[in-house]
Amino acid sequence: MGRILAIDYGLKRTGIAVTDPLQIIASALTTLPTADVPGFLKKYCAEEEVDAFVVGLPLYPDGNPAQIAPQVDAFVEQLCKLFPGKAVIRQDERYTSNEAKRIILASGTKKQKRRDKSLVDKIAAALILEQYMQEHVWGA
Repeated sequence: MGRILAIDYGLKRTGIAVTDPLQIIASALTTLPTADVPGFLKKYCAEEEVDAFVVGLPLYPDGNPAQIAPQVDAFVEQLCKLFPGKAVIRQDERYTSNEAKRIILASGTKKQKRRDKSLVDKIAAALILEQYMQEHVWGA
């Protein structure tokens, strides 16, 4: 069994989270400049067994696609071409950034660290991955 990678795509930065090899635990992995993501994923997949990618689907609260949706669609197409044998799944990402900010605040993280937007991105990716796992892996 391989890992599942979750991606919180952004125009500037992209957060990445990953499961353990048994797909039990979701953990924030890193935040990268978006342009660096394909190279990072190629390297990561060469070193680790990855079964699937879960990409955050940006939706407005009413369920309509968010403004960034076309860029996310293009990224998903790129992933499918780079990794033709791997599943690429879209997962609703509504409210994950707000929830990530709440978690960071509740954790007692110092103010300067809370301003680090890359921390929000990788925690949002972990939340996307947890939601996916609750719905599809853990069977909740």
